[in-house]
Amino acid sequence: MKPQVLLGTARVPGDAAELKLYRHDRDYMFCVDRTELMTSRAHGSEEELAELALARLADCSSARVLIGGLGMGYTLARVLSLVGDAAVANVVELVPEVVAWNRQWLGELNGHPLKDPRVRVLEGDVAQQLREAGRSDSADKHDVILLDVDNGPQAITRPANNWLYSPDGLLAARAALRRGGVLAVWSSDYQTWFTERLRKVGFVVSEERVHARRTVGPMRTIWVAQLA
Repeated sequence: MKPQVLLGTARVPGDAAELKLYRHDRDYMFCVDRTELMTSRAHGSEEELAELALARLADCSSARVLIGGLGMGYTLARVLSLVGDAAVANVVELVPEVVAWNRQWLGELNGHPLKDPRVRVLEGDVAQQLREAGRSDSADKHDVILLDVDNGPQAITRPANNWLYSPDGLLAARAALRRGGVLAVWSSDYQTWFTERLRKVGFVVSEERVHARRTVGPMRTIWVAQLA
């Protein structure tokens, strides 16, 4: 049996949590303490996050997309496959080492999306990016915002991430969207209260239940929330 190999560790900014990247044979895993956050064995739902959101646009060929959380790059890679040459994909990642791991190891999983000229990597907190976009003119706002941060609306690794899913955070996301824009949120769990919260801040919401590996595996929830 091939051993599990620790490739790198990183401290999550503003928190005591330590993120670890492991490889086992051809598979990779992100873990915090003893909790597995993500694995390359199951990435269908991350791709569907992009698909479900972009499908709501009448024309996504030149879409301006903000992705909160790089992860292993699967959502980013799927976005790039669905949009055109004029599109822009801004990826916000809190942990600098995650960006470095994608460049060094994880890019081989999905065609090295960080090398695509349509991509801009922003190292920092996606909450700050939402605030800034909401205060900017329409040229800097987004057609689509994809959030895959801390396993969804109930943060488990960084309590500060709860702000993203609070009424204030959702209002900031709304302000950062263009007219008719779409906010899509990935979660490992289903939360009824989050659906109602999205509606209360003015989104038209649908809940999508998808498998982690598209047709098999644990169920995940993707909220697709659109501005009228």
